[in-house]
This record gives sequence, structure tokens and C-alpha cells, in this order.
Amino acid sequence: MMIGMTWLVVADGGRARVFQTPGLTLDLHEKESLINTEYTGTMLTEKDREKFAKRVAEYLEAGRLHQLYNRLRLAIEPKFLGMVKADLSEETRRLIFEQTSEDLSTLNARQIEAHLRRH
Repeated sequence: MMIGMTWLVVADGGRARVFQTPGLTLDLHEKESLINTEYTGTMLTEKDREKFAKRVAEYLEAGRLHQLYNRLRLAIEPKFLGMVKADLSEETRRLIFEQTSEDLSTLNARQIEAHLRRH
């Protein structure tokens, strides 16, 4: 892997979007959208959210093992951020270089870029 690849995860308990961008740039390309299948518009139970956090963490683990990224940036709703991080291995946690505990999941890629630039 020549140029470093950064993955940005934007998530809440119902949906997680994974964007990738070369190096430290903010040229976001949506790579994956994970949907919590338990989410039917009703409130998600804590258990549903924990199960989904595990799925998101597993996706990030697999990406690291396949060397698809070498930096991780998280913009995740506060409580869900804690759940996802709890399921990550030490190796993957070490790749997190920035985290924002806010929910940007309703924004599109350009709005997310603009938001992160301001921080």
C-alpha cells in the first residue's frame, strides 16, 4: 500500500457509512453502507445497538487485516461510539487518529467534508 488510505466511519445505531479517502485529504468516497437490520423505524433496543456495533467493528477489523486502510477517523453518535470502540481490537484502536462523538449520519459526503474541515 503506497499512499496511506483513511477510512471515515459516520454512524449512529441504525446505520454506518464507511468512506475512504487518500492520506489525510477530505476527498470522501462512500465505500460501504451498513444498515442495522433490526431497525424498522421503531426505537432500537440496547441489544440491537450492541449487535450492530459488533458488526461495524468486525467490518473495520476485516478492513485492517486486509490492509485496506491505515488510518481511521470516527464520527459516531456518542453512545454508539463507545459501543463500537469496545468491540475493536487494540491494533485497530491504534489506527484511530481522530474521533468526533457526534451524529453526522444524515449529511451527504460534501456536507461531512465541510463539517470535518471546520474541526
